[in-house]
Amino acid sequence: MNKSSMQCRPQIFRHLMAVLLLTMINAAHAARPMYTDDARIVEPGSCQLESWVRNNPASTERWALPGCNFTGNLELTLGGSQVREAVGAHSSSVVMQAKTLFKPLTSNSWSWGAALGVVSDPATGSREVYGYLPMTLSLLDDGTFLHANLGAKREAVTSNKQWTWGLGVEHQINARLGLIGETFSQDKGRPFLQLGTRWWLITDRVQIDATVGNRLGAANGEHWFSIGLRLLSPPWLP
Repeated sequence: MNKSSMQCRPQIFRHLMAVLLLTMINAAHAARPMYTDDARIVEPGSCQLESWVRNNPASTERWALPGCNFTGNLELTLGGSQVREAVGAHSSSVVMQAKTLFKPLTSNSWSWGAALGVVSDPATGSREVYGYLPMTLSLLDDGTFLHANLGAKREAVTSNKQWTWGLGVEHQINARLGLIGETFSQDKGRPFLQLGTRWWLITDRVQIDATVGNRLGAANGEHWFSIGLRLLSPPWLP
């Protein structure tokens, strides 16, 4: 790839993001593959599994995050990831999270909640504690959702703290196909952009997705591509 084409990619990304957002607004969970979380949880007495593979320029990540709602308003998630570097090194992490809603979402209304979690590396003993407030707005009879997150994270060993935020939109093209777009910040520096699509293989039960992303204004070294699978169970508690 020549230098001029590498320089054009961030500009193309910004244009695509703008077009997608404008299209959704004019046409107008969050679930995987969005980093900006939604103010929704799985049905009471049911579970989900979110899994995906993310390919970065110098590494490959594999994630699996199963979660269940046992009580009706508390979604518990316990999962983790494995990361393999291009040079052959690898690492892993364990994720534990609890999420609840203060105002459940209804059609053409809004909701908000809170989530607390811990990400730890068993090999190194490092641990990061995080929390955020997710907010969701339903538009067009649930045809479009707008999401916003505001939170913070703290590294346990170094005590480094940082604010995190995210803004996202998801739009349903038809009963099976949807589009997502978002911008978010999870560390210092410029925010990230991500665009993607979702497809229900079995409505409300089996979903696949694909995304591309990059840091705003970054060169080619921070882009990624991901594919994922999401499974949702029917309620198994009375």
